[in-house]
Amino acid sequence: MQHVKTIEGRLEASGLKFALVATRFNDFIVDRLVGGAVDYLVRHGASKEDLTLVKLPGAFEMPLVARKLAATKEFAGVICLGAVIRGATPHFDFVAGECAKGIAVAAMETGVPIGFGVLTTDTLEQAIERAGSKGGNKGVEAAAAVLETVRVLEQL
Repeated sequence: MQHVKTIEGRLEASGLKFALVATRFNDFIVDRLVGGAVDYLVRHGASKEDLTLVKLPGAFEMPLVARKLAATKEFAGVICLGAVIRGATPHFDFVAGECAKGIAVAAMETGVPIGFGVLTTDTLEQAIERAGSKGGNKGVEAAAAVLETVRVLEQL
């Protein structure tokens, strides 16, 4: 389009520090998300020494820790990674909903990009698909979204 200024984030992570917040619950899935996010950031120039991994019991605890990390202003972005899989009780709805809402609030309060790489699936099979098989890797997608948002914010 003519006369339209476009702002896009370049995908270069060198010199930036990132925090990754990952749950231990469903760790056989979450470890794949973490691996994908780390691989993506390193392939885009981040140093492994500039990546900090914080492990938590579950997704419900994630917003508080993400907010605390973002508030330090030490990290350009925070990437939240977890897997909440629906069970036979309404527990899923409370955990998934509060996690998503809390992460959004933390990003808005701190002004630091916080990525939502928390799988919310009905089945274990769906989680496996989204953690590196035919559905891609949502850890990679969350890292990419945070990196691009960091670079867009630099231009605003």
